[in-house]
Amino acid sequence: MWDYSEKVLDLFYNPVNQGAIADPNEPDVAVVFGEVGSIACGDALRLHLKIQQSTEIIQDARFQTFGCTSAIASSSALTEIIKQKTLDEALHITNKDIADYLGGLPEAKMHCSVMGQEALEAAIYKYRGIEVEQHDDDDGTLICACYGISEPRIRRVIIENDLTTVEQVTNYVKAGGGCGSCLAGIEDLLIEVQQERVALSQRVTAEVAATPLSPIQKINLIQQVLTEEVRPILLADGGDIELYDVSGDVVKVSLKGACGGCESSTVTLKNSIETKLRSRVSPTLTVVEA
Repeated sequence: MWDYSEKVLDLFYNPVNQGAIADPNEPDVAVVFGEVGSIACGDALRLHLKIQQSTEIIQDARFQTFGCTSAIASSSALTEIIKQKTLDEALHITNKDIADYLGGLPEAKMHCSVMGQEALEAAIYKYRGIEVEQHDDDDGTLICACYGISEPRIRRVIIENDLTTVEQVTNYVKAGGGCGSCLAGIEDLLIEVQQERVALSQRVTAEVAATPLSPIQKINLIQQVLTEEVRPILLADGGDIELYDVSGDVVKVSLKGACGGCESSTVTLKNSIETKLRSRVSPTLTVVEA
């Protein structure tokens, strides 16, 4: 039994915006649909949009879905999210936004949110005269023949969702869930993306090191790294951190919660916080507890 959120179950049992949109034959209004998946593969979605042409605002959205609880809930959620948005705004909606709206999805069902994102893009591309066949994600080497998943599409999903394992890729786009002959290719893509991430991180680190920061810039960047990259990790373990002072290259922090007075606080300071700040701010920084 999947562990579904209350929102997922509500939209499954009481879906909103289900069905098609009839052509209203009104001036300045267009109706278009985008379609992804296939019944043969187990999931299919047709997303209908009613668009005001002068403003490119989505006036209405409806769906027709063949699939599981997550597929129906994701499709219903998507129609709610995109109403009254412009097409450009809608194109910035990701599968994460759909999953977040639902209060989360089991990872094995994340492909349902990806399907919603792709159907939305397909509908908008069709409205703008860009056929689905011309979508960049459909070009390139075919990796998974069972589900017709191309290399660019897998690469995109890996990058956008920070995926690190073949199992995750299968959960998000089904690639690898058939005969299994593509698993090695997916693994190679994961390695390539990871290498690209490392290379990018190294370039950013080199650029940061080569560009002197003013004292105010240094303090602001240290605070940003602590707040956005370090603090969430500590909070997950019941701890917290607060920037106390910055004097030259010495960063004084105060560990709180479960991290305060912990026997491994020194390890946390040096192996986690100091390493992170050296890579993101300056390689000469030293972190001590206030």
